[in-house]
Amino acid sequence: MTQITLTLSPQAASDEKYYLSEAALFLKIDPKIITGIRVLKRSIDARGKKVNINLKCEVYIDEKMPAYQSEQIQYENVTGKPEIIIVGAGPAGLFAALHLIEKGLKPIILERGKPVSERKRDVAQISRNQPVNPDSNYCFGEGGAGTFSDGKLYTRSQKRGNTQRILEILKQHGADESILTEAHPHIGTNLLPRIIIKIRETILQSGGEIHFDTRVSDFIVENSEIKGVITQNGDKILGRSVILATGHSARDIYEKLNEREITLQAKAFAMGVRVEHPQGLIDSVQYSCEIRDEYLPAAAYSLVTQVENRGVYSFCMCPGGFIVPAATAPGELVLNGMSPSKRNSQFANSGLVVEIQPEDFPEKEKYGVLAGLHFQREFERMAFLNGGHNLTAPAQLLTDFVKGKLSQHLPETSYHPGIISSPMHFWFPEMISKRLQIGFKEFGNKIPGFLSEHGVAIGVESRTSSPVRIPRNEETLQHISVKNLYPCGEGAGYAGGIVSAAVDGERCAEMIALSRK
Repeated sequence: MTQITLTLSPQAASDEKYYLSEAALFLKIDPKIITGIRVLKRSIDARGKKVNINLKCEVYIDEKMPAYQSEQIQYENVTGKPEIIIVGAGPAGLFAALHLIEKGLKPIILERGKPVSERKRDVAQISRNQPVNPDSNYCFGEGGAGTFSDGKLYTRSQKRGNTQRILEILKQHGADESILTEAHPHIGTNLLPRIIIKIRETILQSGGEIHFDTRVSDFIVENSEIKGVITQNGDKILGRSVILATGHSARDIYEKLNEREITLQAKAFAMGVRVEHPQGLIDSVQYSCEIRDEYLPAAAYSLVTQVENRGVYSFCMCPGGFIVPAATAPGELVLNGMSPSKRNSQFANSGLVVEIQPEDFPEKEKYGVLAGLHFQREFERMAFLNGGHNLTAPAQLLTDFVKGKLSQHLPETSYHPGIISSPMHFWFPEMISKRLQIGFKEFGNKIPGFLSEHGVAIGVESRTSSPVRIPRNEETLQHISVKNLYPCGEGAGYAGGIVSAAVDGERCAEMIALSRK
């Protein structure tokens, strides 16, 4: 076996009969002696005028190609084993549960929201301008925020754990095997729910427990050691350890921890807008073409600059996607983006956000460590008040945002509740609006057509990450002052997406298992 990297046209990279013959040419051998070829990694190179696909391959010559050995984890039954409480059924919580089962421990997941099938109905109601259910929405419920927000699996957190293992477990539970080879793997919001359901089935069949509609309202702490939790109904649930994997939108958890004087830290996060363009415009610029090749996926972009010592950057770019309402309480407006597996919407959207550091928080003397949370909440309330009715979102052409004037017309949008013209440049906090104006100009220079009447800013994108960190000992992963409490995932400030949250969940489960030896 030998490994090679081929640079091919999109069509040639789409079919094995094409790239097998190209491999033979590359190796200067007769294609008949190639007994097998396996793609290890696939990536797009669109830097030049001609778009190429890079394929890293294993080529087998005059030898049998071994079957691909995908990791198939056998989950034993943990009924009657020591019980570990997991608060939250997002990727951090679910993968923590799976790993606890591997280690012979019984997970008890407490999820404030509903199973994914019931959650779908609540999410659909939100898009029809119905009131937001604070416990069942785009952020809360089985699978967490990632279930209905795209399913991107790319992460830069390679040093934190085995990300390939996470992809293998997702494949074991029904994800397409392409996620193992794509440079930027993606499942799609239309396919993720069935994978989440299969993970749930694995946990339940192995003797774990999952309790939906069960919101944690307090913590049982004695002598600086957590003993369990209290639910909204007053029920006490005890466990040997507690993994806190609530996600970055569980504000009531931060407030309860702060009330109980359990140490928190303010951290940087980012806020701004969702920017939407026709997907065809992004395709034409990124692929240097008039019409996208049928063998190429919808094009994406990644933008970043520095404005007055703060980062301004794109976040959660959704090619061929939709903008959705992601508020978790009435009277607030929050946007997020998602893409189906085929990424076949006519729109491209991305968060365009400004970095905010703890020293930037207004009223930090009044709210202390939760000042960023209050700033975030007020930003969302302003967006709601400056929208039309219910969840109609304020919007402004990018060109008008930069010029500081109200838009007289707005383009068609993927945002189902609708948009209304609003002078966002005026009512946004100046430290955000000023930096966005400068950032939009710079991005317009990088992507022709970006800063045009085809681009619209829709408000607001505010949940890029948690404004609070729950500090932990990096050797034990326990909270720095509460024994057996394991802050985990995005909500604790230690992850930033499905895969990194899943990795962090496994790490916390691993440390709990080690602590019991």
